[in-house]
Amino acid sequence: MTPRNGLVLFVFFLPFIVASCQGEDKPALPQYVSDYRPYSGTLVKPLQRTEGRYFIEFRSRYALSYGHSYVVFGRLGNNGKMVNPEVAGLAPATNDSGPYVVGHFLPVPAETGASDGDLEEKYRSASWRVMLTEAEYRKVVAHIRELKAKSKFWMASVSNCNAFVADIARSMGYKTPSIWLRPQQFITRLREMNGG
Repeated sequence: MTPRNGLVLFVFFLPFIVASCQGEDKPALPQYVSDYRPYSGTLVKPLQRTEGRYFIEFRSRYALSYGHSYVVFGRLGNNGKMVNPEVAGLAPATNDSGPYVVGHFLPVPAETGASDGDLEEKYRSASWRVMLTEAEYRKVVAHIRELKAKSKFWMASVSNCNAFVADIARSMGYKTPSIWLRPQQFITRLREMNGG
């Protein structure tokens, strides 16, 4: 790519970057749980309680910036609480604000695991939990592991936390909203677009 083409791309994406950072998050939105999943373009029946207690939860949380979106996945115990949940999301691989700012213009190294506050209830801004059979769960987890292995860079306009979550949702057959929404809006819209 020539420097001129890079400048043209930057100028093209700049309004999207600026627009995605505008506005404020709403108060925490309710937590939603859905037993319905797309399968070959149609919705399937709710899971029977005996079929398994596996889940993936699409989440957003508040942060000093415009927030963060990610997924939590695992199994539920008999009491309905998560048992050893795993977290996957895409963020700059640092707590320093410098690379985060640079990542709005150039790709910066990324990490794909849990970040501070992901499992703390007081920071959750929106969520949508989808219950899965064991076979569905294994397929989703395999995709998440592949995605984590290949996601090496974060860039706000192209490869951000919403894009990471959208990739997982699309692999499950869901429609996804624009990756340039604020994370709370992104998770809420993802749920609404898919009948959750």
